[in-house]
Amino acid sequence: MANGLIEELAESECLALLKTHHFGRVAFVQQADGPPMIMPLNYLVHAEAVVVRTDPRSELGNALRDAPVSFEIDGIDQQQRTGWSVLVIGPAQEIVDPRELEELHQTPLLPWAAGDRSEYVRITPELVTGRRISVADLPSHWFG
Repeated sequence: MANGLIEELAESECLALLKTHHFGRVAFVQQADGPPMIMPLNYLVHAEAVVVRTDPRSELGNALRDAPVSFEIDGIDQQQRTGWSVLVIGPAQEIVDPRELEELHQTPLLPWAAGDRSEYVRITPELVTGRRISVADLPSHWFG
């Protein structure tokens, strides 16, 4: 692999991984002086942006209105000791356009959690990065 055990992924490969997976984590700061928070959620890629659903009255819903966020997905193969991750950084904005909301209602983006998840939020990528790591060639005693 390039750079030893870590390979940087091309943006096109990152976008392909984003489009074929549906579970990730969003990182945000709830209050200006508050700690960073990370929440797991399901998502889809729509019009080249990451889209999630949330409760408009929740902490997450409030935090994802016109705020900078990071969104991450990953995958691992423990047996092969390989893994990858993709990071999207950009602003989160509530989707309010009626035509876009109608399109999103037709997608398979269904809430996993109970309760009101009527707000659709778009994370517009300003930076998309990813990497793949392989430790398969390291001695097994490193892993206990």
